[in-house]
Amino acid sequence: MKELLALVSEWAITAIDGVALLIVIYACAEATVGVVLTQVRRSSNQEGRSVWLRFARWLVAALTFQLAADIIETSIRTDWAVIARVAAVAVIRTFLNYFLERDVTEIRERRDAYARSHSSAEPPR
Repeated sequence: MKELLALVSEWAITAIDGVALLIVIYACAEATVGVVLTQVRRSSNQEGRSVWLRFARWLVAALTFQLAADIIETSIRTDWAVIARVAAVAVIRTFLNYFLERDVTEIRERRDAYARSHSSAEPPR
């Protein structure tokens, strides 16, 4: 039974790592297109920031999948290298989430401030 679980775990690890790889590839392609389009259109910094935020969100998603695969791997291999890799991915993901959330909040505050400053008051009578 233990051998069967190890085999299933290996397949799951490979599949989940594959999903993470596809996410990273897609994110890089989307970010590249977004950066090129913002340069060609000479878009605002906010649009460039939006491209970066989408890219960061995809990377966080990929890291989450990698963390899941690493957690499964720790159940079948308990050496320190695997545990260190899980810890490193968890730390990287935590920092990415923190900075991403901070940027999202900052952009939301700027957008709200812009909307407030450009909202039309009641028209004169």
